[in-house]
Amino acid sequence: MPELLAVVLTYNEREHITACLETLRFADASLVVDSFSTDDTVALAQQSGAQVLQRVFDHYAGQRDAALAAAQAAGAAWVLFVDADERVPPALAAEVRQVIAQGDCAGWRIPRHNYIFGRLTRGAGWYPDYQTRLLRVGAARYDPARQVHETVLLDGPAGTLTQPFIHHNYRDVAQFIAKQRRYVQYDAHILHQQGIRPKPYTYLTQPLRHFYWRFVTLGGYRDGLHGLRLSLWMAWYEYRKYQLLRGLLNADR
Repeated sequence: MPELLAVVLTYNEREHITACLETLRFADASLVVDSFSTDDTVALAQQSGAQVLQRVFDHYAGQRDAALAAAQAAGAAWVLFVDADERVPPALAAEVRQVIAQGDCAGWRIPRHNYIFGRLTRGAGWYPDYQTRLLRVGAARYDPARQVHETVLLDGPAGTLTQPFIHHNYRDVAQFIAKQRRYVQYDAHILHQQGIRPKPYTYLTQPLRHFYWRFVTLGGYRDGLHGLRLSLWMAWYEYRKYQLLRGLLNADR
């Protein structure tokens, strides 16, 4: 029975899965929860020594809860969730082993170093970018209401690690735009469900506030033109979110 099970959710991750699993060899076992990839992700995962569980994708919270159930059935004490485009450096691996030996928390937050367009990004909200990913099995579950940007619910205290994941986030502009379009559609639907009705000035004030928050409050300026570009893009998608919300409200009439 593994004390620590590393879990990776995948769908067509042939580009990343082998390198990701290579950094997880410090765990007692690895489990890939695959959403029926159409490339050779599963074969590559098996070649790397991981167990593979295939499950039809419903949403991220559902996939993670299924992984926790599989870990509990396997007798694992802890689960470390790692995205396929993330890597666990040796320093983080050592810290993970250290804190699970202490066993005084139900879960642990881990910071991330995000590489956007190949550049380490320390401002505009991309650092420390804490992710609650190290979970005590039986003391964690996911909020079913948060199907994207999923939120873990813990039966006990949470701690914070100091060593970061390495996250190869957004390899190019096309991937960035595609993901942001999906995120704002989801966020607009959440606002719609909450009964939010934007005022005429919202379409100006919210993007401006968002830009200030990203570029000034969260230190996007520290990344120079890179941080400025990211802050402007995120302000634009804040505007798009309220545009989409207006469309949903108009459809209700």
